[in-house]
Formats: sequence, C-alpha cells, structure tokens
Amino acid sequence: MFAGKRPDNLGVREGRLLTCPNSPNCVCSYDQDPEHAIAPLTFSGSPEKAIADLKQIIRAMPKTQIVSESDDYIYAEFTSKLMGFVDDVEFYADREANVIQVRSASRLGKSDLGVNRKRIEAIRSELGKM
Repeated sequence: MFAGKRPDNLGVREGRLLTCPNSPNCVCSYDQDPEHAIAPLTFSGSPEKAIADLKQIIRAMPKTQIVSESDDYIYAEFTSKLMGFVDDVEFYADREANVIQVRSASRLGKSDLGVNRKRIEAIRSELGKM
C-alpha cells in the first residue's frame, strides 16, 4: 500500500554506503550525528561467513526480500505488516575496518518510530549468536 519507489542511488560507491538524509527515519554506520548514527556490525571469523550469516538472518525475518547481493554487499527490502511501508536496508562488508557497515532507511514518511534502529539492533543480536 505504501511501498514507494525503489531508490536508484543505493549500493557501495567509492567504498561507502550513502549517509542518511535529513529525515529522522534512517540510521547509518557512516553518520556521526546522534539521530542517525549507529555502530557497524562486528563479527568473528571471516567477512564471507558474516555475510552468509546475515543472509540467513534476513531470510528468516518476516516480510523481507533480498533484492541484490554480492560477496561484500546485501540490499534487502523490509515491508511493514500493517500498512506495507518499505524500508531499504543495506549491509557492506568493509574489509579495511573489519566490520559490516549498515544503512536502514524508510522510503516514505518522516518518522519511523525507531523501527530502523530496532531492526539493525535485532540483526546485531542475532549475528552475535552465530
């Protein structure tokens, strides 16, 4: 119902994900301001295993679709249960920093009531169990 149009500017550019727009419905590990900043995901083992584990976690989450993936990158769409709002979520295995950079942003609206931050923290928790 409120899917919006899939962004055409996502992905890794010059070794980075996009930072957040001014709206409060986004979190990104590259952002520094408290409203948008979130820590990257850490992992033990190889980046390949971490990406494989992330794919498993994402596929287990409801109303989620992996749109594109590579050895170092995952782009997934998460759709809300009630109204069908879509959030675009990206993961990038930053081999230089040995972390997974993240960006989670709502396509529509201004406030997300913290949904994007909660989602990344839930994924962080699941990744820590693997």
